Amino acid sequence: MAHEILIVDDEPDIRLLIEGILRDEGYETRLAGDSDSAISAFRARRPSLVILDVWLQGSRLDGLGILQAIQGEEPVVPTIMISGHGTIETAVAALQHGAYDFIEKPFQSDRLLLVVRRALEASRLARENAELRLRAGPDAMLFGDSPAIAAVRNQIERVAPSGSRVLISGAAGAGKEVAARMIHARSRRAEGPFVALNCATLAPGRFEEELFGIEGAADGSGRRTGVLERAHGGTLLLDEVADMPIETQGKIVRALQDQSFERVGGATRVKVDVRVLAATNRDLQEAIAAGRFREDLYYRLAVVPLRVPSLRERREDIPGLARMFLHRAAENAGLPLRDLSGDAIAALQSYDWPGNSRELRNLMERLLIMMPGNGTDPIRAEMLPPSVGQGAPTLLKFDPAADVMGLPLREARDLFETQYLQAQLLRFGGNISRTAGFVGMERSALHRKLKQLGVTSDERGAG
Repeated sequence: MAHEILIVDDEPDIRLLIEGILRDEGYETRLAGDSDSAISAFRARRPSLVILDVWLQGSRLDGLGILQAIQGEEPVVPTIMISGHGTIETAVAALQHGAYDFIEKPFQSDRLLLVVRRALEASRLARENAELRLRAGPDAMLFGDSPAIAAVRNQIERVAPSGSRVLISGAAGAGKEVAARMIHARSRRAEGPFVALNCATLAPGRFEEELFGIEGAADGSGRRTGVLERAHGGTLLLDEVADMPIETQGKIVRALQDQSFERVGGATRVKVDVRVLAATNRDLQEAIAAGRFREDLYYRLAVVPLRVPSLRERREDIPGLARMFLHRAAENAGLPLRDLSGDAIAALQSYDWPGNSRELRNLMERLLIMMPGNGTDPIRAEMLPPSVGQGAPTLLKFDPAADVMGLPLREARDLFETQYLQAQLLRFGGNISRTAGFVGMERSALHRKLKQLGVTSDERGAG
């Protein structure tokens, strides 16, 4: 979306000149001629940038006073100061109070546009760096080659540019926030902020303050912006939205409808342009039936429903994910990279992963740091925690000291094949096609072999 720039100058001709230059380059603009109208416009809707004259005739505050007020409320919004009576002292004072740059009148349009572009880029980079510091290394992509995750990525590519609201459902740790970040990164708002509010971690009494902010005193002291305001021009993720109090749900419905709201303790409606995404690990239809979630809010949020599959629904992605997490952990800890043996991979694929990708990532980090032995030795199935290894296929627990030498060749071979195929079926979630592809058999031949051995399969995902 186009950046919006607030132009503050007491001379109408100068305001219109700057507006014409900026609009020709595709920017949106708003105009103000004095401090009161400038601060009111700033508070009504946060601009991407402010161009501010130092000397404002007949104004309650001069440009430096307005700059201080703006910086006190929202220091991330860059300000460019302009003046026809500029001095070194004035320029230094402006920069000391947080202005991005200072331009003397009369100015060349090319010079103004260059400074505007640099200020907006610096602001974008500052937001990104701040977000990265708050969220150390968030995943930027849903990883995997399984049909289930490929379908989700395809849905994201289609819905991201549309601007529609999306309700992302899935179990805890499945990657709902990663999906939301992908939607934002592929949208027309990609250069705007991405703000996430986790509804499950907030006390009920704090919801409205976090969503809408606090008005504060008339002079601006005590004012605090909420997530809706901070996400202006970008995307807001309401994570675990089912935990939002029912009273707040009614207010967010109106905010979504009008794209405006009142701060807590305020009477002026603040206009915003925000795309709202929501995520939940609960059944919202069930919550609606129980009276815990508003039906009108559900239909406003679920314009496009998107479901992120659990890890157990895409077991074929587990080896690649586990190795990726091991690689990251090795880089972060400065340790040698260890590989996973075939029996460890089979055990990992057989486990149901109630914590999904988050649980797998934590386990890989713990194994890399805590496992004994040579740093280059592979991680084997017996090194896995009992909670993971107990679900391992029978073959992995096969006792090599068992009296197989007392069995005829055919019975020993049938015993091995039975355990081997049971292990592979469990590994691939009962999917005959994928099991056949891995073991190197035709699908029909595998069916005959399973029938001969008396092995049953759960074909929930069979193709």
